[in-house]
Amino acid sequence: MTVVRDILERKNRKTVTVIPEDTVLRAAQLMNEARIGSVVVVDSNGSVVGIFTERDILRRVVCECRSPANTRVGEVMTHPVTCCKSDTSLAECRSVMTTKRLRHLPVVENGELVGMVSIGDILAWEVEMQQSTLEYFNEYLHGRV
Repeated sequence: MTVVRDILERKNRKTVTVIPEDTVLRAAQLMNEARIGSVVVVDSNGSVVGIFTERDILRRVVCECRSPANTRVGEVMTHPVTCCKSDTSLAECRSVMTTKRLRHLPVVENGELVGMVSIGDILAWEVEMQQSTLEYFNEYLHGRV
């Protein structure tokens, strides 16, 4: 069974975070610089208190005519945030993400943020596994295994 830890071991574990007092503009700039669709919102102890996504920018800032430079992330972030653990199966993550219409899941262990998994990460992993299986069967069918 493939678990979140398998994905985290292969990708950059650096997760971009902001604090609730940061402005939406700062969060958007960080997202743009890192070419990511969300940032995790943490408190002064580093505990996850929310997530701020491109969807939040559209729905809670742009559509409400708020100023990104004057709006704090804590005012418009999604909370409570759905998280997973390193030993959560990819199938469970995919199911939760599909059901709740999420694209990002922070990975938390013992109350500490250890990474982020996206629906894109899960899809890429599954495509790679399917490709490996197809290659194996092709080799098997042609007597090269």
